[in-house]
Amino acid sequence: MRRLAVALLLVAAPVLAEPQALEELSLVSEHPIEGIAAGNLSGLAWCGEALWAVSDREDDRLYRLAAGDSVWQAEAEHFVAPPLSSTLLPWGLRMRTWVTGLVRGGKLDFEGLSCDAVGNRYLVSEARAAVLQIPPAGAPQWLALPDGMVRQARASGMLWHFNALLEGVAIDPAGERLWLAAERRRRGLLVLHKQGSSWRCSGSCVLMNEGGSEPSAPQLGGEMQSRDFAGLAFYKEKLFTLERQAHRICRRKPSDGAVERCWSFAAEALTDARRYPPPFGLAEALWVDEQGAWIGSDNGRHTRADGEQRPVVWRFAAPEGGWGRSR
Repeated sequence: MRRLAVALLLVAAPVLAEPQALEELSLVSEHPIEGIAAGNLSGLAWCGEALWAVSDREDDRLYRLAAGDSVWQAEAEHFVAPPLSSTLLPWGLRMRTWVTGLVRGGKLDFEGLSCDAVGNRYLVSEARAAVLQIPPAGAPQWLALPDGMVRQARASGMLWHFNALLEGVAIDPAGERLWLAAERRRRGLLVLHKQGSSWRCSGSCVLMNEGGSEPSAPQLGGEMQSRDFAGLAFYKEKLFTLERQAHRICRRKPSDGAVERCWSFAAEALTDARRYPPPFGLAEALWVDEQGAWIGSDNGRHTRADGEQRPVVWRFAAPEGGWGRSR
């Protein structure tokens, strides 16, 4: 009997080890974006009646994307971020980020964009580990984040490496819960709750964190890459993470960050015509709604195989049965 059980396990092992293929999202449309001179689209959010974008090379503007037939025009809305007297990051990371900002532009390095129900826009600064709120009317202001947020994140292994810090932000419609995504080496999710005019951790700021690597999409040869988060969205009491190296979107529990289901967009993003020279042209921005997902691609000023030189926004249809489907 024991030998029979072992034999059955050996037969079943290859089946159990076989990775489950993800459902592919269907591409509805593709939109090159004119007017973002610095390129490097890094965040998307639907606010009011329009889709908005931010570039991590520009510290003083958002872009309203005016829809056209195919090519969309970016219309700049300028703002002035107030001085930030202190930052929660250690000196070494601050200085390296500051020098990089001088060289390439974007000292604040805005890496994500979100929007609440009344039209406040929220930008996460990777360089400062801070969040800027831009109201529909009035002056921008930095959110009063808790001093312990970065300390807790670093104690969990996150926010230790240059250019691998905070990469995504999501706010609930009421503007009372805020989530932040740590990019990689280790990646993770943080959550903050609004109390009066400041933000607090309810228990721990850290929802989840993980390290390690996983295979890239088969179209890229399946080479092992660091697990990462490139964007974050909140929709109908769920978090959605953009995982660029794996070319997928995952739905997660907002209470602990546990993954529930994932969908791939590799089939459309990695066609021969849409390829960039490695490692450029990765997806950086995400917004999710009932009809589908907006995904923004950061071309880093590089040219795609088909000759396209502008940042690109894709519209993918929601999966059949909707984003809440369990299987």
